[in-house]
Amino acid sequence: MSSKRDYYEVLGVTRTANEAELKQAYRKLAIQYHPDKNPNNTEAEEKFKELNEAYQMLSSAEMRQRYDAYGHAGVSAGAGAAAGFEGFGFEDILGDLFGFGDLFGRGNRRTGPRRGADLRYDIEISLEEAYSGLKTKVRIPRLETCDTCKGSGAADGSQPIRCERCKGKGQETRQQGFFSVSRTCSACQGKGSVIRDACKDCRGAGRVERNKTLEIKIPAGVDTGSRLRMSGEGEAGEAGGAPGDLYVMIHVKQHEVFERHDENLRCSYNLSFVQASLGTEIRVQTLDGEETLKIPEGTQTNSTFRVRGKGMPIIGGRGNGDLFVTVNVVTPSNMSKEQRRLLEDFARLEEERERKAEGSIFNKVKDIFG
Repeated sequence: MSSKRDYYEVLGVTRTANEAELKQAYRKLAIQYHPDKNPNNTEAEEKFKELNEAYQMLSSAEMRQRYDAYGHAGVSAGAGAAAGFEGFGFEDILGDLFGFGDLFGRGNRRTGPRRGADLRYDIEISLEEAYSGLKTKVRIPRLETCDTCKGSGAADGSQPIRCERCKGKGQETRQQGFFSVSRTCSACQGKGSVIRDACKDCRGAGRVERNKTLEIKIPAGVDTGSRLRMSGEGEAGEAGGAPGDLYVMIHVKQHEVFERHDENLRCSYNLSFVQASLGTEIRVQTLDGEETLKIPEGTQTNSTFRVRGKGMPIIGGRGNGDLFVTVNVVTPSNMSKEQRRLLEDFARLEEERERKAEGSIFNKVKDIFG
């Protein structure tokens, strides 16, 4: 059995906490247990690591879903990697939230290659395309490594040199009483190096903007909100850093016939009074053709029938959901004289049957009580 505490308990939030509540709780506790505020305090350091691990897991929608379903076993691989806080961007998170870097003199110490930014692309597809899956090509504007300088930003035959102001650290540090205050070096903008002779094509940036055509494979069964990750297809990193990722966000258009509920589909079908009364067989539309559906006699309006396996494909599972057909019995209008006469005859027969049924019940009661 795992000895780890529940991640929600670590952050002090409920299991229904939203993203903002998670961040607020993390921010409050991170200030309390940060190692720079608790020097030589092993207990505080362990709590800070535990806190970072919990926030890393729960701030990721995918990891949180796995944790909610399977507990620590569902995220054991990711959780193991999160045991420490160095190298996983938590200082950057803290800096973004409330400026820990400046407060404790740590700053952004990454003067080496930086990972490129992640990109997002929104695509809208039809329900039929979501049912069958598809391959499509998209055009993505992004920053790519400059071919001329290979990402260095320096002109051919030259190299970036160490920044003399910060001595290559990327930070300027100033002591103010108990605290040392650090800020990004104004000369090199935190890179630790400066370019004297800039590349003419990228003007020293090391990256240029280009349009990239990518083929996207969308699996069958996706729904609005589904997200596809294309590793390494984001923007190029700075100074030879790793590229970011591309996230493709799926939006499925509403259908004129079908209403989707997860892997199931729903639709409606109009029946005549005669069809509902006598029973019939109808042909109902599905996303891959028509299916025969048997309607029993005496069917009432709003009755729902299931057509198994004719819903949406189940992602990560086997088979499909179901199609649910709700029938509406339509009252006849603009009847001919013959149709009206037949309905009147039907009404008289119904009244006669009801009288006989009532008389039969009365006789039975009379016999019982003598």
